[in-house]
Amino acid sequence: MSTPALGRKIRKIRSDKRRKYIAAYLFIAPFMILFATMLLAPLFYAGYLSLFKVQLIGGDSFVWFENYARALSDDRFIGGVLRMCLFLIIQVPIMLVLALVFALALDSLRVRGGRFARLAIFVPYAVPGVVATLMWGYLYGDNFGPIAQVMRAIGLGSPALLSPDNILGSIINIVTWQFVGYNMVIMYSAMRSIPGELYEAARIDGAGQFRIAWSIKIPAIRSAIILCSIFSVIGAFQLFSEPKLLYEIAPNAIGSSFSPNLYAYNLAFTNQDVNYAAAVAFLLGFIIMIVSYVFQLSAARREKGARS
Repeated sequence: MSTPALGRKIRKIRSDKRRKYIAAYLFIAPFMILFATMLLAPLFYAGYLSLFKVQLIGGDSFVWFENYARALSDDRFIGGVLRMCLFLIIQVPIMLVLALVFALALDSLRVRGGRFARLAIFVPYAVPGVVATLMWGYLYGDNFGPIAQVMRAIGLGSPALLSPDNILGSIINIVTWQFVGYNMVIMYSAMRSIPGELYEAARIDGAGQFRIAWSIKIPAIRSAIILCSIFSVIGAFQLFSEPKLLYEIAPNAIGSSFSPNLYAYNLAFTNQDVNYAAAVAFLLGFIIMIVSYVFQLSAARREKGARS
């Protein structure tokens, strides 16, 4: 091939690549524009607001990280974070264990009506969080709730499910009911990708269903379990809808700072302290990032130790 012909071929290849790159960028441009305008821009603006403070005399003043220092010494913010830590320690293991048990039961092919069972377990996740909280708030009601009515009918007295001592457990029940199906689907999908030859070899060696689940299925879906755990950790600290809606029913049990997200919301829209609310929200984001990283790092170390 002559040199001019080779040059034309190279230029044509470069032109085709350039057109492909331009087409690819045009396809992702709408997402990038929405991502920048709806997430990045508000995020940077909130970070900008967190560095200011509104004063009666002088208006807005630049205070650097004073709002963050104030949040670190705020008993209501710290109390909300500790409450969410307790929520995380109790709720996440219960939810993940239930999801794993349901996934194992469905994958073992011993559950009749497997499709209906999967749908029935997953349906609560399809219910909007607002609707689910209102529904459970009605069930928890002391005067009109069916739980209280049934308990009184059998002579046991109505349980105070919306009292300050029991409200955390009631919210744990709502969140667990909502998200067990979501985590179950992730784990079940991971189990379906396990080669069937492993099961056949285990059965030839005399392994039963429990042994297969413990020695094959659970280790094989460890990455899916870790993924569900990280999502659950992040979601625990972002709790908002449930305490916000139950606050209207049980204000004495919830309070305005039950969770850090609820506290930031009330600071911004009730107290009109947008600058401090932005600092609280950013500080909560840092806490979530640190806890998620530590959890992921510890899980990776355990997985590496198990393999070695």
